[in-house]
Order: sequence, then structure tokens, then C-alpha cells
Amino acid sequence: MTDSRLEKLAKHLEKILEDQEIDISRAFGEITVLVHSRDLLGVIEILKTHEDLGFDTLIDLCGVDYSEYSTETYAGYKRGDRRFAVVYHLLSVKHNYRLRVRVFVEDNEFPAIDSVMSIWPSANWFEREAFDLFGIIFNNHPDLRRILTDYGFIGNPFRKDFPLSGHVEMKYDPDQKRVIYQPVTIDPREITPYIIREEQYGREKV
Repeated sequence: MTDSRLEKLAKHLEKILEDQEIDISRAFGEITVLVHSRDLLGVIEILKTHEDLGFDTLIDLCGVDYSEYSTETYAGYKRGDRRFAVVYHLLSVKHNYRLRVRVFVEDNEFPAIDSVMSIWPSANWFEREAFDLFGIIFNNHPDLRRILTDYGFIGNPFRKDFPLSGHVEMKYDPDQKRVIYQPVTIDPREITPYIIREEQYGREKV
């Protein structure tokens, strides 16, 4: 959005949400509203229904593991020691506004937050994806199941501490005549790419 439209949206948000415990920040030509998890449903209900905002469309919802981000960076802004967050990308078709809403999950050991399906039903699969990949629980979700990994998958592959090679691998066992799981047999190794360049590469031509 242009600076004038960002300024207009920021003023609307400050006025309409003045009674809420929020933080509004601007970076990279976008506005982010930081909301406390306990206030999530109330704030997004206002964002959707207020006539000056009208964020009727949930474009995306994703989980984030901030364990490797410094609190000094914009990405780790005001996260404290909280590891996980859920980020909502919203669109107001009526006003052509875009907005990011970020909510940090309070409990690192058992990350749980309210489902927004009652406000945007399209959140169904987005929340299942965040549950599957990050292990974030969405309270009151009607069908919270894994959506991308296998039924017997152990762990959450988008967490920063999940090994790149995984914990198990599966293969077909000809004796048992079925697919079985076994410990990973891939040995971790550092791969250095082999780069071929012309002999005079990078030199000034005479």
C-alpha cells in the first residue's frame, strides 16, 4: 500500500482498537498488529465487522517458531521468551487494505490458542497445517488432525529443533510384504557444491 493509505489504516486501527491491548508497527510497507492471545477473538471480530476496516478475507494463517530469532530484530519484536506465534494475513476487499496480525502463544511446552474458524471458516486447513507442522493446538477446532504428514508421523517438522533427516524413514519390506518404519539410515554430512567457472571469470577484460 502507499504511505498515505498505510497512514489512513493506521489511524483507523488506533482509533477503533484504542480500548484493546495491542501494538501497531510498520515495516516493509506493511502494518502488523500484535495482539495478546487472550484478546484474539475479540480483536479479529472487530477487524472483520467494523465498517471502516472490513477485513472479511483471511488470506493465510501460519505458525512461526521464533526460537532462533533475537528479540533485537523486527521478527522477534516483543516476543520475550515466547517461542511460537500464529500470524494471520487479512484482506479488506471493500477498502483494499491488507493487514498482518501476530499473536504469540504463551506456553512454549504446550502451545495452544483459540481457533478463528467461527469468524473465518477458511481457517480450517490453515490451522490443521500449523498444528501438523508446528504442534500448535487450536482450541475449539472441530477436526484438528494432521494434514500433510503421515498418520504415524512423530514430531513437528517445521520446529527449529526437528532434524532435517527426520527421526524415521519408511521402506517396503519384501518379507513382510508391507511398508515399515525404521530408524533413519542417512549419515549426516556437509555438502560443498562444486562450482565450475571460466578461467577468466571475474577478471577485468582488456
